[in-house]
Amino acid sequence: QVQLVESGGGLVQPGGSLRLSCAASGNIFSVATMGWYRQAPGKQRELVATITSSASTNYADSVKGRFTISRDNAKNTAYLQMDSLKPEDTAVYSCNADVLTWGALQRRLFWGQGTQVTVSS
Repeated sequence: QVQLVESGGGLVQPGGSLRLSCAASGNIFSVATMGWYRQAPGKQRELVATITSSASTNYADSVKGRFTISRDNAKNTAYLQMDSLKPEDTAVYSCNADVLTWGALQRRLFWGQGTQVTVSS
């Protein structure tokens, strides 16, 4: 029905930058909130940032001032610009989207497979 595909992960040195993308496709009528989450080895998944369809944003305290979430509603795509990266930002980053599909009566939350971000010298 709906697929979310993340891209842009990789290996970067401390202090470096990466830009992640999350593209939603499929039987989409509308997309409400989109979000980025991350899970480091041995830790629980945590919220990184969310953005509504009207571009209201919310960030985890640990990334405020370093990460910026944005979206292109025409492309059903969310982005996460990550600057001043730290080793503790190393994790698998996944996106989700609150989607109303054609013919559905209520929204559903869909998840992508995730992309690895490694911050290391």
